[in-house]
Order: sequence, then structure tokens, then C-alpha cells
Amino acid sequence: MISQFYKEMTGKESVIRKFFDYSRERAAKLGPDSVYNFSIGNPSVPVPQKFNDAMTELLQNEDPVALHGYSPTLGQPTTKACIARSLNERFGMNYEAKHIFPTSGAAGALSHALRCVAGAGDTVLTFAPYFPEYVPYVEGTGAKLRVVPADTTSFQINFEKFTEMMSPSVSAVLINSPNNPSGIVYTTETIKKLASILLEKQQEYGHEIFLITDEPYRELVFSGVDSPFVSKLYDNSICCYSFSKSLSLPGERIGYMAVNPKAKDADYLVPMAGQISRFTGHNCPSSIMQLAIERVINDTSDLSIYEKNAELLYNALSAQGYEIVKPMGTFYMFPKSPIPDANEFCWKAARELGLIIVPGDSFDCPGYFRISYCVATEQIERAIPLFEKLLAMV
Repeated sequence: MISQFYKEMTGKESVIRKFFDYSRERAAKLGPDSVYNFSIGNPSVPVPQKFNDAMTELLQNEDPVALHGYSPTLGQPTTKACIARSLNERFGMNYEAKHIFPTSGAAGALSHALRCVAGAGDTVLTFAPYFPEYVPYVEGTGAKLRVVPADTTSFQINFEKFTEMMSPSVSAVLINSPNNPSGIVYTTETIKKLASILLEKQQEYGHEIFLITDEPYRELVFSGVDSPFVSKLYDNSICCYSFSKSLSLPGERIGYMAVNPKAKDADYLVPMAGQISRFTGHNCPSSIMQLAIERVINDTSDLSIYEKNAELLYNALSAQGYEIVKPMGTFYMFPKSPIPDANEFCWKAARELGLIIVPGDSFDCPGYFRISYCVATEQIERAIPLFEKLLAMV
């Protein structure tokens, strides 16, 4: 008998994928120029040449048995040490190789981190708007995900609702900054206030509350924006990172989990992640990818295009009358829908104008829509008049 649980999940199709699939169908029927696809967060700039050079050098000069052999369960020791050193130099931390666990992107890091600190009977809190895949990540631990409603005036943390939802069952809080889909970055003031509440609740409840940070957009922060390294401000923290956005490597699935050295039982968490891998079939990223990352650990792709696109699109749409909290990073913005039903608005945009945008309902923030502007600037320039036309149609 097949699993009923996963069978039922097949009927819960991703809204993002629905719009993406519609864009492909429209392009096939009416031509690619009929579609302005702002649905998927796939980096639009190439990897840095230094990464290609590193791959070439490895393939030409290193032992192929080592390059293509199994990675140790807890990751390549040299890669772990390299990541720890980079974090220490950049953020004034004290990581060692034993605190780093290479993973298949941020998704792998989050799945392992959550299993390390949450289980049946526990609650994990997160903040709307949030990445929809948090639901299966948390449910896979046996814990329950509860969502703190958004503060739509700023998309910083809604602390009033957060404190109301805190309870002794909370074992972890999951945050995403810079944020998908809002483009907002949690400020130092926000993180310090969050840390203060968690410290107070740890004492009240008599157990640790871990702060898990989802940080694939860490390097995509715009000029002058206050963007603290969260683990610097709270000891019981686990940082989950991916090189997908910073190096334009989403298809390579390479990231890491970094356990704060000051966390409770810090030395156990990476070995625990290795044991969790036995249940999930994770088995580490490829050896060659880990070794390549060592050679570009502090490099990024040319990310400046995203800030340029953000400024262009924000200024144009704001002038047209859209209500938007200005993005501070990532390659997303999250305008308010001019009509209450954002699904209706987004389907009208897709079917009548070929504008592919995503309703905010799946991010637990109905009445808003996400624009993913990791596209050529020329596409944004051509799409701007369509957004104005769309506004006039509703």
C-alpha cells in the first residue's frame, strides 16, 4: 500500500509553480515575447569567473578519485574549516570546523537544524510572510509550525502577536532575513528585541529556545541597509546558508548549517545532523562542489543588478499608485494588491497581459503579491507600462 500522507500531498500543488507552468504554456502558444515572468527566484546573473576557474583547476590537477569520491558524513574537513574561518573573519565569531555541516543548499540545512531541536509535541514559530516550504520542513520533525501574523506596515517582526503566541511548547523560532517574499531585512534593533524576549522565555520555561536563521540572501543586501549577523546577537542559534544566490549556483545544491559555538550542546549538533542524514538520505553535497566552494568562499557574483532592478521597479510602481514597503535586499518585492483577492489580481495579470506574478496567500499574507525581479533590466522596462495598465483594469 502506498503512503496516504504523501499521496495527499500530491494534490497540494505549489501556487508559484502553477503560475510558472502557465507562463511556459503561454510562451509556447503565443511566443516568448508574450510573457513577462516574475514568478521564480532563479538568479539571473552568471557565476563568477573565479568559480569556473576553480572547477577547471580541480578537474585538471586534482586526483579524480578524491574529487568524485564519497565525502565524509559530516563534510570535507578542509571545507568545514574554510567556512568557519570565513564566518569568524567576517562577523567576529568563534566557529570551528566541528560546528559546520555542509548540506544540499539551505533546504538541507533547515531540515537538519529543525530535526536537531524540534520533535513531536514541540512548536516552531515563524513570521509571515514566509517561504511555504517551511511547512514540510517542520512537519517532518513531528513538531507543529505556527505562524505569527505579519506587520504589513514594515514587515519587521510583529512583537505583540509574537509574545502572545509564545508558550512552553516552543522549542525553536525560525526567521528568514533578508526575507523572501518581502525583500525586508530585520534590523539590529529587531534582532536584539527578539533575542531579549527569547532569553526571558528560556528562563521562564526552563529550557532552551533555538533561533534558526534561514540566510540564503545574506549577501543580497542593498547599500546602507542595517543587516546584522543574527548569531552574533543570540547564543542558541543555528545559521542555515546556501551559495545558490550569492554565487548563482542554485542547481549545485550547496550550503551549510553553522551551529553557534556558544549554543547549548553545540558540540553535539553537527554529529546529530550526521545521524539525521541516515533517516533522510542526505549523504552530504558532492566532494568536488565542497572543494570548489573553498576557493571562492568570500566571492559573489555581480549582484549589483538586483539593486538596480529594485530601484527601477519600486520607483515606477510607487508612482503608479501601488502600495509597497521598499525592499532592502533579495530580489523580491511584495506590493499590496489593489483588490482584496490577490489570486484574482494575479490571474488577471497573467491571462490578460502576460505578467506572471505570485499571490501572497501561499506566503500566509493574503492581499499581497510577490514580484521576483531577478530578470534582465530590459524586461522590467518593458513590463512597467503593463503594471500601470493592470492597475487601471481593476
